Amino acid sequence: MLARRRHVYFAMMGTCVGLFVLAWGVVRLWSIPVAVGMCVVAMLIPPVAAMVANRRGPDDRWWDDPSGDPKSDEWWDELDGKKRRQ
Repeated sequence: MLARRRHVYFAMMGTCVGLFVLAWGVVRLWSIPVAVGMCVVAMLIPPVAAMVANRRGPDDRWWDDPSGDPKSDEWWDELDGKKRRQ
């Protein structure tokens, strides 16, 4: 799952860089408004790419890993409605 998210992130960021380069290297020679529009689209890609890359998958255990403090882990498991593994 992590590799897939990483590939999607790099593809999105590559598209972003490609849009900037094409906009100001090629498209601006024919149409400045289109080049600016391409840059606006490219500007919106990085936040979306970050959300995709940091999305938590169903098998990921980022925030709910045990902290090492049994009392705290038991308390959080109770709040989350999870049964404690013995």
